[in-house]
Amino acid sequence: MDDALRDVDTGLLNGDYFRATLPIRVAAARRALRPISVGLLALEADDVPPLVAQAMHDTVRDSDTACRLDGGRFGLLLEDTPEDGAVWTLQRLRQLLVANGVEATFWAGVASYPGHALEAAELLARAETALADARGWGDGRIEVAPPA
Repeated sequence: MDDALRDVDTGLLNGDYFRATLPIRVAAARRALRPISVGLLALEADDVPPLVAQAMHDTVRDSDTACRLDGGRFGLLLEDTPEDGAVWTLQRLRQLLVANGVEATFWAGVASYPGHALEAAELLARAETALADARGWGDGRIEVAPPA
C-alpha cells in the first residue's frame, strides 16, 4: 500500500485513509443491511503508539481497519459489528495494553450504523462526541453515543 496512506511511527493506515474510506464503508453497510461501528480512542501517555498499533493488530479482525489519527488518537472501523461488539473489542484492546505493561489512561468513543447515525459524517461526529464525553470523566472510560 502507498506509504502516503501509512503513519510513519506505527505502520497503521493514517487519518486521511480513515476519512476517505469511512463513507465507502458506511455505504457498503447500508447496501448489505449490516452494521458497522466506529471506535475512536485516545491514551494519556507518551511513546506508546507502536505498542497501541501492535495491540490493535492483535485485537481486530482482518476485515476491520485500524488507523492512527491526528492528535495522537486512533480509529477503528469495525465491519459487521454492532455497538456491543465494538465496546467488547475496545475492552479487549485495553486489557491487552495493560497485559503488555502499557500504563496509560484509555478513553474511547463508539458510534454504530444504523443505530447512532445513517451517514458517515454524522457517525464520525457522534463517535467524536462519545470520545469527548469519555475524556470528561478523567479516569479511563469507553462511552457509547446515545441512539439517534
